[in-house]
Amino acid sequence: MDWSAWLGMDWQQVVMIFISALGVYVGLMFYTRLMGLRSFSKLSSHDFAMTVGVGSILASTVLSKDPSLLQGLVAMACLFIFQAVVSMLRRKVKPIKKLVDNQAIILMAHGEYIAENLKKANLAKSDIQEVLRKNGLKNPAQVFAVVMETTGDMSVIKQDDQAPDMQMSLFDDIRDYEILLKDKPIKNRS
Repeated sequence: MDWSAWLGMDWQQVVMIFISALGVYVGLMFYTRLMGLRSFSKLSSHDFAMTVGVGSILASTVLSKDPSLLQGLVAMACLFIFQAVVSMLRRKVKPIKKLVDNQAIILMAHGEYIAENLKKANLAKSDIQEVLRKNGLKNPAQVFAVVMETTGDMSVIKQDDQAPDMQMSLFDDIRDYEILLKDKPIKNRS
């Protein structure tokens, strides 16, 4: 094995990496300013795909001769345009939103695990317990709901004296949100 080729770099490569990194950085800043901060949010699966795609293009453009700087910038522009179009379509066409976005799911309600939904989300009770501990909870009875959001993040809503809005306007886009309308979930679910 030629260690010098693997560990070494000449000054021309340093200059090429510097110019490529600067060009990609300026292009990325320009595209982000043009398209808005939504470009790197993690609100849905297409946002995640955008972030991974831009990262991949950025890395390959900066660290290799192929693709060229211009090819990398054009590829990034395409991703930003695709994301803008998908974002607009998902706002205006409900079937597109359902096709593109995951649906949030209730994993725990009124202090009890929803085993069926844990299975659908491919999670164990221990995963939920970890999230509860990270949120400073000491007792499952403190939980109104644990929701796995469309991004895969988990939201913990604590029990309090405040009665929930009967229209459940904060929860009506979540699978099985009706569980929260009951005082206690159905026993055979946990």
